[in-house]
Amino acid sequence: MTDATNDDGPATSLQADATTSGRPVLTQRRGHEFSRILGFGAARGDHTVPNDDLIGPIDSSDEWIRQRTGIVTRKRAGADVDAVDLAQAAALEAIATAGIAPEQIGVVLVSTVTHTVATPSMASLLAERIGATPAAAYDISAACAGYAYGIAQADSFVKSGIADHVLVVGAEKLSDVVDPTDRSISFLLGDGAGAAIVGPSDFPGIGPTIWGSDGSKWDAIGMTATYNEWAAGAPRPTMRQAGQTVFRWAVWEMVKVAREALEAAGVRPDQLAAFVPHQANIRIIDEFAKQLGIPDTVMIARDITTTGNTSAASIPLATHRLLEEHPDLSGGLALQIGFGAGLVFGAQVVVLP
Repeated sequence: MTDATNDDGPATSLQADATTSGRPVLTQRRGHEFSRILGFGAARGDHTVPNDDLIGPIDSSDEWIRQRTGIVTRKRAGADVDAVDLAQAAALEAIATAGIAPEQIGVVLVSTVTHTVATPSMASLLAERIGATPAAAYDISAACAGYAYGIAQADSFVKSGIADHVLVVGAEKLSDVVDPTDRSISFLLGDGAGAAIVGPSDFPGIGPTIWGSDGSKWDAIGMTATYNEWAAGAPRPTMRQAGQTVFRWAVWEMVKVAREALEAAGVRPDQLAAFVPHQANIRIIDEFAKQLGIPDTVMIARDITTTGNTSAASIPLATHRLLEEHPDLSGGLALQIGFGAGLVFGAQVVVLP
């Protein structure tokens, strides 16, 4: 069998002439030895919504929301803006930051739960809009873990030779699925998109992914009705959650996943430059950091304070902001973990571009 290594150039192919049975051996592609994130992009809703604008329908207060969630304001998009519009803006910035051309993208992955139609995918529309056609394109429905799922797949695509460059986007317009009277989740949600380009590297830039699901808590976060129930006369489906169930699961179970991701990457907490958990709730973030033993030298993403919970977009948005405000983090290690509806989770350590 031909043996051609290729760590830095385009993916190559390997093929044997035949097996002992005379049957031809299928050609196999060999990709790059390592991958890394080459650049980020971000887009947030253009409206800043303070707590005072939301407290009336839920009979609450600014103080209550700040204490329970850490949110002071959240970003939301106008009626004329869809999630794909946010995805496009974030993707174009990521492409420019990575220093590649759109036609170099081999796969477009969009993590979202707020596309305006069930099919076709947001990813295929986004690929057309940014000039990445004919890249393979599909959506990932993994809620708040969707971006981590996308990074895991992009890493494997680059290493296997499926693509040299992969665009991973988390894009949500959660204000479209908000019931302003729902005290469980309505005041948490914001709109935005975060994007990353994953490409070849001459060093390991993405650690092993720890991911999974817990379907026994399938109904802990979700919609208030199915499409069929809506068609039969039920109110329009909106988001809701069993807050205490989700909080306990996130604090106690997801810390274990974060530890596994650190161990799999061979990294100690004090070797991190940044910790970027899903921006679900400031109390969850702070408890995570405490249980993991994150030292004061590590920057902890708290983008939720002014952006809100943007589901699949929250990790790339928070990372983009950290790099924008602290460019010295470039080249450092970041532990990222997403978790949400499903319930699903995913975590990995990455090198910051």
